[in-house]
This record gives sequence, C-alpha cells and structure tokens, in this order.
Amino acid sequence: MRPARVTVAGVGLDPVREDEVVARVVEALHAGAGGHIVTPNVDICRIAAGDPALCALLADAEIAVADGMPLVWAARLLGTPLPGRVTGADLIWSLSAAAARHDFPIYLLGGAPGVPQAAARALAARFPGLRVAGTAAPPYGFETDAALLARLRAGLRAAAPWIVFVGLGFPKQDRLIATLRADLPRAWFVGCGAAIEFAAGTRPRAPVWMRRAGLEWAFRLAGEPVRLGRRYLVHDLPYAARLLAGCLRLRFRRVSPARGRG
Repeated sequence: MRPARVTVAGVGLDPVREDEVVARVVEALHAGAGGHIVTPNVDICRIAAGDPALCALLADAEIAVADGMPLVWAARLLGTPLPGRVTGADLIWSLSAAAARHDFPIYLLGGAPGVPQAAARALAARFPGLRVAGTAAPPYGFETDAALLARLRAGLRAAAPWIVFVGLGFPKQDRLIATLRADLPRAWFVGCGAAIEFAAGTRPRAPVWMRRAGLEWAFRLAGEPVRLGRRYLVHDLPYAARLLAGCLRLRFRRVSPARGRG
C-alpha cells in the first residue's frame, strides 16, 4: 500500500523521496505500465488554483511530488510532513541513471534548438550506455498547429522511448503529455520545466545551499530579472506568504483546543 497523498494548496502530493520515485518508475516499466510525473511548485499551485481542469490534470498524474520548499514547509505546518523536495531538475539525472542501468531508452522534448541535443550529450557522458531514442525542440505555438503536432507525435511513436522528459513549462507540458500518452501508453512522461536546459548547461542552476534553503527562486530572479520579476515578486511570493500564514493559523487552531482540554 502506498501512503496517501498530502494535500497542500489544494494539490495532492506523494510523500516520497527521489529514490522512491525512481524505484516506482522502474517497477512500473518492468511491468509494462506507463505514467505521468508532475512536479508542482508554488507557481504551479497558484496557476492551478481555481481552475478545475488544471487541478484535475495534476490529480490524475500517477506521481506528484513537491518541487518547491514552501510546499514542504506548508505540509510540515499542517502536520502532514513530506520527506523533502523532489525536483524535475534532479529527476532528469536520477531517472536517466536508472534508464542506463535497465536499458530504458529516453527522449528529451523541449528547449530551444540544440538544447535537448546538448542535454542528451551531457546525460550520455554521465551515464555510459544510456540510450537516447530522440530529441525535439518544437517551435513556439506548435501545440496549436495540427501539422506540427502530428509530426511530433509521429516522431515520438517511431522513437518508442520508455521515459520522456518534457520541458515546456506548466501547464503546456502537462497538457501535451495528456495527449501524447495515448501514443505511448507504456512510457513514463516527466513534466520537468527547465530541467533540460539545466542538464544542457544553457541555464545555470542555483548552488545546493540555496536550493536547500528555499532560495532557488532568488538565484533565478537574479539571472533573469525581466522575465521572472513579475512572476516571483508580484505573484509567487505573496501567494507563498498567504499559503504559509494560512497553514500556520490552521496549526494553532488545532493546538489551542487540545491545550484547552488538557
């Protein structure tokens, strides 16, 4: 029996470590079962809030893990702790390592032209024997172009990967995954955001200490202030503050009656 999901900001999250996610995917692939991994963070929870279709998209995924320290902190305040943060940027490495060991072919979808190919080279160099079945860097708006989408789907079917990393950002990547799963029902799809760019080395990732402290957003903001300023400072930070404050109030409400009875 797998543990029940923990609900944070209206999103169900699996209380699992990164190694447990990898083990579940390997077990499922050996059994011929596919799936979808989503990695919600504060921004994804904010976007999904109040949108039943996006909430359902997250809920329907076979594995959902917290890619964001505020969600880990919120779960702890609610008294339903998560083992820790599990990011798409880490899973691209750990799942590729498992793919090399078990001879599972992988596919990289997303990023600017040349980026998924660079990521494929970096992964193959790190994990000898890794089979990269294919890569794709589709142009902007491809998902609304029937011919481009059909071409992508045909290429993916021909490549027949077992693990597909889709780095297009939420909700585009996860809506696309919902479509592509019909073509490869036994494959695992990972909505991984900027992970392909991180693996390629075209976008730097925050130092480990900043990730552990929940400050990866500050590192990314410093590197891309124009693109990310409004998202982080106007939307995500206030949302995270409200989320944590709400969880703290719930915690005190639960503790106060208990003290009164004592």
